[in-house]
Amino acid sequence: MADPYLLKPDPTAPNLSASVTGIDQNGNSIETRVVTEKPLTLYLNAQEVVTMMTIGDHPDLLAVGYLKNQNMLADDDVITEIDYDEDLEVVIVRTERETNFEEKLKKKVRTSGCAQGTVFGDVMEGFESVSLSKDARLKTSWLYELTKTINTTPSLYLEAGAIHGCVLCEENRPLIYMEDVGRHNAVDKIAGWMTLNNVSANDKIFYTTGRLTSEMVIKTVMMDIPILVSRSGFTAWGVELARQAGLTLIGRARGKRFMALAGEDRIVFDLDPGLVEDEPVKAKRKGSVPAE
Repeated sequence: MADPYLLKPDPTAPNLSASVTGIDQNGNSIETRVVTEKPLTLYLNAQEVVTMMTIGDHPDLLAVGYLKNQNMLADDDVITEIDYDEDLEVVIVRTERETNFEEKLKKKVRTSGCAQGTVFGDVMEGFESVSLSKDARLKTSWLYELTKTINTTPSLYLEAGAIHGCVLCEENRPLIYMEDVGRHNAVDKIAGWMTLNNVSANDKIFYTTGRLTSEMVIKTVMMDIPILVSRSGFTAWGVELARQAGLTLIGRARGKRFMALAGEDRIVFDLDPGLVEDEPVKAKRKGSVPAE
């Protein structure tokens, strides 16, 4: 079967994890791999915006996606250059339009995302005006196929743990798989890829390994993606915001099981769950070993 991914994790990349030694519960010496974490300072033209903690891959996608999801890049903004200096740990996004977000930067709201996720105070204004596609559909056969493919894809999580994954999908095909120490970073990388490649969101499905929090709902809606799926659970505010925005919200998607708490009208039940193999009890929380 051909690989459906356009981009996916490379768990063997030497700069994304490191080998460390220690001891186990019996006092025996062990060697294991741990995820790397490094700062990345983002500038929009001459304005310093934020310093993020990230595994360090795809800094260009992370930078553009962060700015897009924070309403700091308009749809008609033209990006003229993206400069990344690995030694200085700095990425600069340059645009034709002059920008100044000093006031906006004062209005940050800390979210429940790992690695101190933040959104800016006026993002909700854009959230309330978004109109998601009513024509988008999610067949249950697609959902079952997606969860199996994603959960058996070799990933940095399986190599070292302590990381979140997000996947952009179309029908039953996973397209872009990104990982990072904070799930908001993984989301932003996908948003950056969509922005730089001018990819439509109306028919896309967004999958995350993490909880369906308010932050995940807000970012998915701001990306104009109508369907959000997770193998994890929900928060009450996440459900409330999804219902407000008309987002299809599906959680606890494992094996043949799932729960839909918002936007149920987009779901097409085209496959009997009894014909689907359930996820093994011993399967890992965010993934399982690749099928042989």
